[in-house]
Amino acid sequence: MDRAEVDAKIRELAEPFNKKGIEIKEDTTFQNDLEFDSLTVMDFVAEIEDEFDIIISMNQQAEIETYGQLVDAVHKLQAAA
Repeated sequence: MDRAEVDAKIRELAEPFNKKGIEIKEDTTFQNDLEFDSLTVMDFVAEIEDEFDIIISMNQQAEIETYGQLVDAVHKLQAAA
């Protein structure tokens, strides 16, 4: 899967979590822009892990602040799987 395919799939997965219908860009932040709380983040990460058959460690999650960083991390993990 290339980065564009990973991006498209994550956007699809993010749809039910994006309650305010905010346009998601590369620099969109989960905490400030999308207003994801910790439970929402956990549910969203679980969806991504299931879809891509990967594990995103707590350390990795702590470093991911923007949508673009998430796509890069998933793409890298998925390519290594």
